[in-house]
Amino acid sequence: MKYLIIIVTLISIGLIIYGFTLDEGQVETANKFIGSGTLGLFLLAMPLFLIKESKGKKLKDYMLTDDNVRKMQGKKPRNTDNQDNP
Repeated sequence: MKYLIIIVTLISIGLIIYGFTLDEGQVETANKFIGSGTLGLFLLAMPLFLIKESKGKKLKDYMLTDDNVRKMQGKKPRNTDNQDNP
C-alpha cells in the first residue's frame, strides 16, 4: 500500500508539472493534465494515505468533544445536575 501511494503521488505531481510546461497553444491539453494530476492527488493518494495511517486508531480520540477539550485544558469534566456523583 505504501508503494502504491508513492507511485500515485509521483504520477500526479508529474502530470501537474507536465501540464504547466506545455506551450500556450495547448491550453486545453495542459488543463486536462493539471486537472488529472489534481484529481489523482485528492481522490486517490489522499484517501489511500488516510486509510493506511488511521488503521487501528479510534476516531473518538481525535474529535473535539467537550470532555476532550476539558482534558486538554486540565479541567475536571463537568457533571450535570441530574447525574449522580460516585
